[in-house]
Amino acid sequence: MSFQNVEGQDPINMIKYQQFKILSPGLFTTIQDNGRYGFQKFGVPISGVLDAFSAEIANFLVGNDSDAAVLEFTVTGPRLLIMDNGYIAVTGAQMVVRLNGQKMTPWSAFRVRPGDELEIGQAKSGCRGYLAVTGGIEVPLVMGSRSCYVSGKIGGHEGRPLLAGDILTRGVGCLLLEPRKIPDELLPEFPSDIVLRAIPGPQDDYFEEGLEIFFTSQYKVSPDANRMGYRLEGTVIQQKAEMPGSIVSESSFAGGVQIPPDGQPIILLVEQTVGGYTKIATVISSDLNLVAQASPGDCIRFQRVDLETAYAAKKKQVQLTADIKNIVEQIVRVKKVRNKNNGYQDKTLNLYKELYPEC
Repeated sequence: MSFQNVEGQDPINMIKYQQFKILSPGLFTTIQDNGRYGFQKFGVPISGVLDAFSAEIANFLVGNDSDAAVLEFTVTGPRLLIMDNGYIAVTGAQMVVRLNGQKMTPWSAFRVRPGDELEIGQAKSGCRGYLAVTGGIEVPLVMGSRSCYVSGKIGGHEGRPLLAGDILTRGVGCLLLEPRKIPDELLPEFPSDIVLRAIPGPQDDYFEEGLEIFFTSQYKVSPDANRMGYRLEGTVIQQKAEMPGSIVSESSFAGGVQIPPDGQPIILLVEQTVGGYTKIATVISSDLNLVAQASPGDCIRFQRVDLETAYAAKKKQVQLTADIKNIVEQIVRVKKVRNKNNGYQDKTLNLYKELYPEC
């Protein structure tokens, strides 16, 4: 596992040991990284984290490269026995995080030691949480990725969600010299009323009135929502009468919105490869994190945008992520200078007391 030897880390403390014992796995907790690319033509989907922003920030907080493997859990997090020293960060959905019973701050890095017990509770808002640890979760690469594809039983830990008793190892990494934290004002929000920007197509010509219904109606996330896709419930969308009910199967991609025969939209996610239903629109990539954090019962509306808007949104998202990292690193530098100055002031005060004991 690669790691960043950046300011704020101690290169002496590079270690690789067993890190966790799973006491309780939470709900559908899997190991994911940025995904498995280049194998869709063989029927192997990309997989990877659903909320890429939360996972990237979690890795940044503990000093990992952005492609380090993390734990992804849904609605309820795991309970873990810590087996080695390291730093941990929990991001994503708003969940209560406790270390040895003490409440910890999410979206920040905190130190853990052997014998500690970490518990992540149920989501109060959002749906998926992410846990990063110093060095990343270490499992064998399968087709260039550590991501778990449960249906194919590959990647992750034995190709399945975690179970009580599993032991996880972390990769080589550096312990932070100064913890990192995302300022509260920069934390994302996960509303229950969600607006997703979408570009019509690629089969928008199969619809007429249905296209207008799609962009003006409100839909509810059904219980049938998982890593393959989110099925929505709401106003039925019908194709033009003269159009065939399906298309020749073609490659699928995250964000595509299929309209099956029942007329209820399905937002495709990362564990699809091909499909034969028409796709009325495509959710822009910058908004897929919102889909990942949507829970059953949440409401979704679609806002029509063009390709230029999608490119601009992606550029803005990349810049925002870089700005957040820069702000956190600047805060760390300021703390180091302050601590150094405080140490100097303490020494000066002690010397003054020795010279002038009567004062």
